[in-house]
Amino acid sequence: MQEQPQETILKTHFITIQENIPLSDKNWFKSGGNARFFCEPTTSLEFQQALQFAQLHKLEIFILGEGANILISDDGFDGLVIKPQLKDITIITKDDLHATVQAGAGVRFHDLITFCLNNNLTNLEEFSGIPGNVGGCIYINIHYYEFLLDQFLTEAQVIHHQTAEIITVKPEWFNFGYDQSKLQNKEYYLINATFKLKVVDHLETSYAQGRHKEIIRHRERRYPTQGTCGSFFRNFHPQEVANTPKKLIYVAYYLDKIGIKGELAIGDAMVSHQHANMLVNKGKATSTDLINLASQMQKMVYQSFNIKPQAECQLVGFKTNPLE
Repeated sequence: MQEQPQETILKTHFITIQENIPLSDKNWFKSGGNARFFCEPTTSLEFQQALQFAQLHKLEIFILGEGANILISDDGFDGLVIKPQLKDITIITKDDLHATVQAGAGVRFHDLITFCLNNNLTNLEEFSGIPGNVGGCIYINIHYYEFLLDQFLTEAQVIHHQTAEIITVKPEWFNFGYDQSKLQNKEYYLINATFKLKVVDHLETSYAQGRHKEIIRHRERRYPTQGTCGSFFRNFHPQEVANTPKKLIYVAYYLDKIGIKGELAIGDAMVSHQHANMLVNKGKATSTDLINLASQMQKMVYQSFNIKPQAECQLVGFKTNPLE
């Protein structure tokens, strides 16, 4: 029988830390165990106190967003899970051509896009339909065709994982790349981000709103929207495919070739019928089922092409990488 959550391990004027909190309802795969400790800071000061708690008790930290790009171990996470709830959105500057908008790390990116469109501000609708909050989207530097999120970032506030010092940084500090940012070193965590947007008239806003809805419709037709982490494996680096016949970096090409889409399954863990690089939980799959399925996919690609896909999905709480 699963233990019930125990509340108020540390309760100060600012922050409450809970113990033994389920994580299966907080991620898109709907799998995984419990967090030893869990909190939801709503201000930067609460965030600082959470980090101080982790330092005091020598706890590993995991920052949880919308849970769309992670797979949590069935053993859970033996540390402090912080789920930021910093949700303020503020227009900082605005003139006839441009505006800057600051959004807290806990803001759902969909809500930020909606706020911008409601205020006749465009640019971010290019990322419509991508799940995640602002913190997670900056962490992975989300992209859609030729657009990368860092193209619109002007500055951000980040907090150091040990000292809890908050600093303001420019885009170049993040060392952004494709699916990459300095935040992945886990030395700093995002507090908020400021974006430069285009000020438009009502007609242009209507066009942008139409594009926003069409991108979402397109994504929902192409990809599963429940019980998944999105793309499970990253694309190959050019040197990894140098000896393959076509030298293609796209992992989905190789997964399509081995004929597993909508077919390969372990229990309730299955390769999506919509996309060969997306695993889905049909209802009762454990994280172990999903790992075993991913491992089988790795073996099949390696046997056919002599290259091994590597996980893009972030593996949380595993003592060692089960997919190396």
